[in-house]
Amino acid sequence: MEMNPTALLLDLTARAQHVSDPDTLHSMLAAGHRAWCEGVADVQAGVDRESASLSDARLAGRCAAAGAPWEQGMTRGEAVSALAFAIWDASPAAMAYTELGERAARFGVCLLGEELL
Repeated sequence: MEMNPTALLLDLTARAQHVSDPDTLHSMLAAGHRAWCEGVADVQAGVDRESASLSDARLAGRCAAAGAPWEQGMTRGEAVSALAFAIWDASPAAMAYTELGERAARFGVCLLGEELL
């Protein structure tokens, strides 16, 4: 049975608390990254659907309420994307991914190769 991104990120983060092997942590972090990307895409799709019927004023209010104000010069699409990211970033799944990355970093693990750092 395949887990949704939130469940997978919460599970990976909980399991990572008991792991110190860098290779295992790297695999967990890579799986977490894929789940993070899937989760943010799901939220983006939902916000796209929700915002399609909103007036600009209602969308601006929704953005402000989420802590992602529709700033001067932003297009409607940019405002929708900022709203989606703010919603995702405040989710337990996104917080779990941050914690997973911090756990991996304590053991010198990241997803970027050394040649890119």
